Amino acid sequence: MKFLCIGYFHPDKMDARPKEEMEAIMRECEGPLKAFYESGQVLLDAGLDKETKHLRRSRGKVTVLDGPYSESKEMIGSAFIIEARPKEEAIRVASLHPAVQAEAGEQLGWRVEIRPIRYFADLEEKMEGSR
Repeated sequence: MKFLCIGYFHPDKMDARPKEEMEAIMRECEGPLKAFYESGQVLLDAGLDKETKHLRRSRGKVTVLDGPYSESKEMIGSAFIIEARPKEEAIRVASLHPAVQAEAGEQLGWRVEIRPIRYFADLEEKMEGSR
């Protein structure tokens, strides 16, 4: 089973730190990141930019809005996909990610959310099979 993992951060907490301090924190992330990749279960890992666009259908038309759209103080900073079975294994692999391994992550509000991926094609096949 595949899991989408989303890494969150508080930009105000990170932006308040001196550049040199953030560079040192990023260097601290290198060891955990290596162990994370060496698990062999990371299929994709990507950092995300702060700039976002939101698409929404409204009055029969697709509209484009600038973001971030949510009022949350947190932002999504990364996304990664891991393959694991069972869910506890996914939690173990995600716990290797620097967002939860780096000591500074606690003060910076870093966290990871894990969600199982359900494929729409799989659901369609199941629905057709039950007819």
